[in-house]
Amino acid sequence: MNPSDITSANALLDERGLSKLRWRCRRGLLENDLFIEKFFERHAASLTVRQAEALGVLMDLSDNDLLDLLLGRKPPQGELVRDDVTTVLSMLRAARLPV
Repeated sequence: MNPSDITSANALLDERGLSKLRWRCRRGLLENDLFIEKFFERHAASLTVRQAEALGVLMDLSDNDLLDLLLGRKPPQGELVRDDVTTVLSMLRAARLPV
């Protein structure tokens, strides 16, 4: 990754990007929606482009697979074993804790 790519990946997500991400994160399983809603309440203002991309990778999972990860029933595997994805997963898990 060249320096300009790193800089843009660490840039804050703009309002349009955040709106698109929120739309993409809508889930069919209420439990997942609750995690995601709390995540956005806590982190929306500080999300980076890289974190948004990592969240997008998690959103490609089925609802049940995502819930298993969120509840810690199974560890990330395959393409999910990346620093950015595991960081966002930790942020999602922490969102269920009271402030």
